Amino acid sequence: MEERFILSDYIEQAITLAVYDKLEDGTFSGRIPPCQGVLAFGNTLYECGEILHSTLEDWILVGLKLNHPLPGAFGEDEFTTRVS
Repeated sequence: MEERFILSDYIEQAITLAVYDKLEDGTFSGRIPPCQGVLAFGNTLYECGEILHSTLEDWILVGLKLNHPLPGAFGEDEFTTRVS
């Protein structure tokens, strides 16, 4: 049986919703619209994606620590697992 991790699945699904833009100076910005405040910048698209992934992880951990519900951007109303 395959071992699954809820947060890993959440991160993988959230990353599929990432929106990237190439800026006027040639750098990139990335954001995940359902995850308010998750935003990253990078000199390359790859670097921006890596920073966005890290930012998302931090955003989730802080949200759980503060007992905030996470958006259920993936077919659920919200991600309600909380850390006590």
